[in-house]
Amino acid sequence: MAPTYALYGASPDVSRRILDDIEAQFRLTRDDFTKITSQFLEDFALGLGEYNHPMAMIPTFVTGVPDGTETGTFLALDLGGTNLRVCEVTLLGNHEFVLRQQKYKVSEALKTGEATALFDYLADSVDAFLTEFASAVPSSPTTEQANPFASPSLSELTPEPAVPLGLTFSFPVEQTALNQGKILTWTKGFSAKNAVGHDVVQLLQDAFNRNHLHVRCVALVNDTVGALLSRAYTSGGCILGSIFGTGTNGAYVERVENIKKLGDSPARQNGGYMVVNTEWGAFNNARTVLPTTPFDSKVDRESINPRLQAFEKFISGMYLGEITRNILLALIDAAPKPLLFNGRSSGPLNTHYGLDTAVMSEVEDAWESGRVPIVPVSVDSKDGKPAANGVSQSEVAREVPDWQSAHFTDVDALSPEDIARLERIRGIIMQRLELDPSDVSLRDAAIVRWASSLVANRAARLSGCAVAAVLVQTGRAKLGGGFTTDEQRISVGVDGSLIQHYPNFNARLRESLRELVGDEVEKKVDIGLAKDGSGVGAALCALQAIKQGL
Repeated sequence: MAPTYALYGASPDVSRRILDDIEAQFRLTRDDFTKITSQFLEDFALGLGEYNHPMAMIPTFVTGVPDGTETGTFLALDLGGTNLRVCEVTLLGNHEFVLRQQKYKVSEALKTGEATALFDYLADSVDAFLTEFASAVPSSPTTEQANPFASPSLSELTPEPAVPLGLTFSFPVEQTALNQGKILTWTKGFSAKNAVGHDVVQLLQDAFNRNHLHVRCVALVNDTVGALLSRAYTSGGCILGSIFGTGTNGAYVERVENIKKLGDSPARQNGGYMVVNTEWGAFNNARTVLPTTPFDSKVDRESINPRLQAFEKFISGMYLGEITRNILLALIDAAPKPLLFNGRSSGPLNTHYGLDTAVMSEVEDAWESGRVPIVPVSVDSKDGKPAANGVSQSEVAREVPDWQSAHFTDVDALSPEDIARLERIRGIIMQRLELDPSDVSLRDAAIVRWASSLVANRAARLSGCAVAAVLVQTGRAKLGGGFTTDEQRISVGVDGSLIQHYPNFNARLRESLRELVGDEVEKKVDIGLAKDGSGVGAALCALQAIKQGL
């Protein structure tokens, strides 16, 4: 851990030096970010060239994205845990859609029984949904054929009145085509027999056939790919879909000629573009460029997957609270005199993952209260133009103050407004961390706020490296700036609790992006919310499958 053993005595200067040392471990320079992004690009090339690399760069066989003019009705089935979800998505052709959905519980017996029983239940759930909730009549997609991704009539492609369905299957799969994928293993408490090694799409289709359902599973979908497709439909195009939430991942549109591991396969010979699922949560598992601190090493060592998913452990919501908890415990345990909470801990602080990232968000939100809002993620307004979560761009600031400086732990130097904010944070700490009021001073509140900001700022700025790497990889930017694409707008779809709700996460990501690719390119990047990648995105993948003649 950081050198919290220093003689504290009566001097606050020693305490400040300890905080400064911790701060320095989380500070990254432009050179650091450039080196990390360069490694991203190297790992992209490795994963595109060969199989079995941590950055898997999985070909999805999705060879185009919607532009928002497509129409039609499609189904989605989302299986990822205790519940499964069936959705009907009606595309209206004006960048808007109508979603109807229903959840169904998956029993423990189904999770561990025969695969046929599980997939029959999935088919029964789709049947129940079509009977009770949906129109059950596939509408013929119509759009002018000048559009290269226009939806042909369903009747032209399938003689039977089958409703196309996209399957989001959140378990490890080796995908070999848009509508083919072999189950590698079960996770999340599932262990259905006679499923591993079999094609999940065929297992589901067999169940539909056994139940005489006029439904055809045409696409196997990853939720990150779905986020890209969803944003593409609502915004008129998209080059990157990304998740910044409990976990993280990205999928982007790549030139097929660059996916060299496809060899001489028909998919590569056809050329054009294909969506690639990066699995960037596993970036730099060797930690050669990621800025590891003792607090990160402890998180990794005590995790269920040590030395794996390194990037995810630096930037995702599952781990940020745990990194912060480790910092706070080091300050509580400082010797010979504690630097936090009078040396007292609590149940949540003593519990593995006991400090949720949501508490950090609540603390930072209280600190931001009453300040000028900062570049929120755009959502689509009714007129189709990007709107910044209801806040006009003229009302937002572009840059976040340097809240990561230990200077802001000097309570005596703060304004009355900031003191009032710290009082609110003190209340949050006492409630969420179950600490006695006598053990939580305003300076303690300032230190918790500072630690939260340190960890979250680093996460957001590292996230910017991933986005920048995709911009460079696709020829839309040059690392270091000095080049810009002719495109007026570069659309990036995002989903996840961090990017949506954590204060200033998007603004901090953008600061990193500006440093890496230059101001001119960053201004063109439209980071917008991707709506329901695992539901709407799966239905849009079914649309894409129909376009591809499946």
